[in-house]
Formats: sequence, structure tokens, C-alpha cells
Amino acid sequence: MLGGLDRWVRGLVLSAFVGQRLRPLFAVTRQQDLLTLKALVEAGAITPVIDRAYPLAEAADAVRHLEKGHPRGKLVVTV
Repeated sequence: MLGGLDRWVRGLVLSAFVGQRLRPLFAVTRQQDLLTLKALVEAGAITPVIDRAYPLAEAADAVRHLEKGHPRGKLVVTV
């Protein structure tokens, strides 16, 4: 509901009690960066690491595999 604001505030408060400085990370999505990434993927210069693909009917198996910490890449659920 707060869009992560609660985690940001907790990090600021916790920073006073730990030896590390905790601060929020804000990601900025730029259209030009996404277009560059798209071009690299289309050119085959980068490829995602896919551990396994599951059909939608086996989505529960995919979640169990993920929870066990076994994936060596992304899990894909095909629809």
C-alpha cells in the first residue's frame, strides 16, 4: 500500500543502530537504455540464462523448484 515507503523508513531508523548506512535504491528506467538492451538481445549478443520451462499446468512444480533454491537461471512458465 505504501509502495515500499515503509522499508525505506525502517532502513533509515535501522541505520542508527548498525555499522552500515542503509539507504533506498531508486531505479530509473530510460527508454534509450531499454532500446539498447533490446538491440543486444535481438543481435544475440546477450541471452538470458533459463534453467527450465514449465507448462502452465505445472506452475506449482515451478514454484516448488524455486523455493528449494535449485534454479541455475530463470524459470519460465509457458501459457
